[in-house]
Amino acid sequence: MNSAPMIAAPDDAVLHSPGLPPPGAATASVTKVPPIALGLLGLQHVLVMYAGAVAVPLIVGRALKLAPDQVAMLVSADLFACGLATLLQSWGLPGVGVRMPVMMGVTFAAVTPMVAMGTNPAIGLTGIYGAVIAAGLFAFLAAPLIGRLLPLFPPVVTGTIILVIGVSLMKVGVNWAAGGIGNPRYGDPLFLAIATFVLGVILAITRFGAGFVNSASVLIGIVVGTIVAAFFGLVDLGHVAAAPWFDVVRPFAFGSPTFDPVSIVTLCIVMIVVMIESTGMFLALAEICADPVDAARLTRGLRGDGLGTVIGGVFNTFPYTSFSQNIGLVGVTGVRTRFVAVVGGVIMLGLGLIPKLAALVEAVPQCVLGGAGLVMFGMVGATGVRILGTVDFSRNRNNLFIVAVSIGFGMIPLVAPSFFKQMPHALHPLLESGILLCALAAVALNLFFNGLAGQGAAREAVRRQAAVSAH
Repeated sequence: MNSAPMIAAPDDAVLHSPGLPPPGAATASVTKVPPIALGLLGLQHVLVMYAGAVAVPLIVGRALKLAPDQVAMLVSADLFACGLATLLQSWGLPGVGVRMPVMMGVTFAAVTPMVAMGTNPAIGLTGIYGAVIAAGLFAFLAAPLIGRLLPLFPPVVTGTIILVIGVSLMKVGVNWAAGGIGNPRYGDPLFLAIATFVLGVILAITRFGAGFVNSASVLIGIVVGTIVAAFFGLVDLGHVAAAPWFDVVRPFAFGSPTFDPVSIVTLCIVMIVVMIESTGMFLALAEICADPVDAARLTRGLRGDGLGTVIGGVFNTFPYTSFSQNIGLVGVTGVRTRFVAVVGGVIMLGLGLIPKLAALVEAVPQCVLGGAGLVMFGMVGATGVRILGTVDFSRNRNNLFIVAVSIGFGMIPLVAPSFFKQMPHALHPLLESGILLCALAAVALNLFFNGLAGQGAAREAVRRQAAVSAH
């Protein structure tokens, strides 16, 4: 991976061109970014992650069949907590935060298990929030120990898990494209046509666009698709008109959290995977920014993930992690100051206080989201494939068995939803999550075939796979 030029202080805002010398070159020139430009760059970070940031509350809210105003509340809460979590990581508190240009958002890894929990009448939405809070506390306390777990998660494991995450989420995107489960017009050719149109817009922008326009292709595709859908009477703005312009995000808006042991264990496993991914992101960002991350700083960053997740549970949203596309954007723009993320976090906080905006997001037709979802969720799976591309399959055929069997376990709930129907009901949130079945199988099989790698090799492997994810 190409690193950005070395600068005197990591918090100086700089821009660079491809022609500048590599890190450590004494002749590397820097250009400071004025406050207005820094604000625009912070907004760019927000726009790049926006579509992905609001996708999880839309998926969970609609899967749980919440009312439109409740789904809008989830979106507002998510944007607000995104801002808080981003400020925790970029600005930092004593002992918390990696203090680098990191934008935080809800992880897709938790979607499938949370939907399984939420659709279980014995657990519901309050059970999700209880599990999120408990998993966040676990992550906060376990942060110093995560480095010791890195050998359990080499690229053959994490690549397989991320691939299964993407494939599992594709089911959501496909159903959105058809109009959404429960829609009496499910599969209407109009829905399919609009989803295809949105997909075409995103692909065209990706092919012919440049710079920021290219980076925001999914968001632009959603906006254009919504405008087209409005001409066919598919956009209902009644809830947008009724929503206030300003309101605060209230803690525990859906009631006091409840704590189900199996759900807690499930999300704790998810948080381990999230923290392994965050470790790689921090290491990759350290290389981009020429700003080393030692063990103490890494622990502060992982505590930021944990505390951000606790905040998510308190403010009616979900587990948080660093967004890889924003780390890639740091390398593209060359702006390596953490204050660009601080500005982005403040913007996200502000957006979370505007219910009318959240209602507008909720009003986007599912067929429009379907076209975008095929790209977003497909890219998650493609990232897993890219990480698996770094794995040695030719000299170590055992890796083929690890991937093959783990994917098979991960597909069970997707292709045979009743497979575990006769198992104890308390285990269903765990057994109905293909992601967690895949993770457990991959870790166990890797230990069986390959044993444990050394700490140094594991750390370097995690850094490499994060570099792949960010680009």
